[in-house]
Amino acid sequence: MRTRFTDLVGCALPLQLAGMPEISTPALAAAVASAGGLGMIGAPLLSPDEMAARTADLAQRTAGAAGTFGVNFLMPFLDRDCVAVAARTARVVEFFYGEPERALVDTVHAGGALASWQVGSLDEARAAVAAGCDIVVAQGTEAGGHVRGRIGVLPLLSAVVDAVPVPVLAAGGIATARGVAAALAAGAAGVRVGTRFVAAAESGAHPAYVDALLRATGEDTVLTEAFSVSWPNAPHRVLRSCVAAAGALQQDVVGEVERGGHQLPLPRFSPMVPTAQTRGAVEAMALYAGEGVGAVVRVQPAEEIVRELMEGAARLLAAERP
Repeated sequence: MRTRFTDLVGCALPLQLAGMPEISTPALAAAVASAGGLGMIGAPLLSPDEMAARTADLAQRTAGAAGTFGVNFLMPFLDRDCVAVAARTARVVEFFYGEPERALVDTVHAGGALASWQVGSLDEARAAVAAGCDIVVAQGTEAGGHVRGRIGVLPLLSAVVDAVPVPVLAAGGIATARGVAAALAAGAAGVRVGTRFVAAAESGAHPAYVDALLRATGEDTVLTEAFSVSWPNAPHRVLRSCVAAAGALQQDVVGEVERGGHQLPLPRFSPMVPTAQTRGAVEAMALYAGEGVGAVVRVQPAEEIVRELMEGAARLLAAERP
């Protein structure tokens, strides 16, 4: 499964874990890296000291692994000091939901890491390359969580691959070996997978969130702006049931979340995802899910998910060769 992405990053497999805040735990990122992929953690709300500790821990966990790890930053919640800290240890530093910036990419390169930008349009992909990015992630509207673009992953991927000189990953609704094979056959240098790993044994997701995914199909998701407290005008794909449940609640606080050893109130329609430490009406919180959620049928170790996706894709691609 060697591609331009694996050659550049140093992974055995062309698979990236989505950097889902609080869900992509260090244990999950390390498990994906050990299986040969690029494990990712999300950075929102981490201080520079916490980032240094988190990346040092991951460096130890992934030492000698077949893959490596990276850090994802959401532009609306960006701490630029954390970017410099992450770049000193992570192999990849990724940005999402904002216009590509040369200064940020320069900071990443100065720290010795590769810079990646997840985009939702051809223009944004070109801007990322112009800013000096080494990798572009083309995200289609099938994706769970926050969605940047307006078209599906395959049309976007086709346009971006033809237009930029760097490796391009496909993201959005990819949750099966067949989906991986389709993306690679369409020109992707790798795939970015999120929803499938929410149900990994190492995930930080609340058990009720995982149970909801296990019962869902792609038709049970919706692209909405409902969960927009503190992050307005940002479309995201969630389970339709959580929008209805949140709308039916009478109270303004849906639960509590732990931060720095303190229990903080979680407002109704907050974009924060329920973790194992979250308390309250989990069914009415932001239950992000991509259109590939129907492939989430059981809780599995992350290594098993990686193997199922990659070995299955390799067999499918080999079967298509003359």
